[in-house]
Amino acid sequence: MKLRHLPNAITGLRLAMAPVLLWLLWAGFHREALWLAVVAGASDAIDGLLAKRFGWRSRLGSLLDPVADKLMLGCAFAGLLLAGALPGWVVGLVLARDAVIVTGAVVWWRLAGPFDGEPSWLGKATTVAQIALVLACLVDLAGWAIPVNRLIDGILGVAFLTFVSGLDYVVRYGAKAWLHRRKPTA
Repeated sequence: MKLRHLPNAITGLRLAMAPVLLWLLWAGFHREALWLAVVAGASDAIDGLLAKRFGWRSRLGSLLDPVADKLMLGCAFAGLLLAGALPGWVVGLVLARDAVIVTGAVVWWRLAGPFDGEPSWLGKATTVAQIALVLACLVDLAGWAIPVNRLIDGILGVAFLTFVSGLDYVVRYGAKAWLHRRKPTA
């Protein structure tokens, strides 16, 4: 393997870690799940650093990296639901938002052409909040108690941001798709 493919290989490993995280949470191995999440987060930082620092960016990496991130976060939320750390409505909201974004990207591609989605600041803030909530829940499950009121505040904050950013994506990209849709062929 050439070194320039190392970021993609690391991303591939992160893709493989996502279902393991889900299983660890479901099986009650909470400390192991926390450490796996930390390793996955570090791998995300490392593959990004390598790609930028050495110019090892690729089209495949630009597609796989966000997929790996979403899969890891989705499996984390589903696992936390199975572990009893998060209520179903929050997990449903998070997963529904991601499904709407992916569906919107596919619809965009079909109506307007290739999709080059740049996340908004609101989308980025939502992802950071979701990651923070996942880590807080993992830390709590691993035995380092987080005050319940802090977790509740985090859950409500993430729910609000998730809903608003999902709505933002629908409105913003829906308007762009409408304005830039392909002309029908005669």
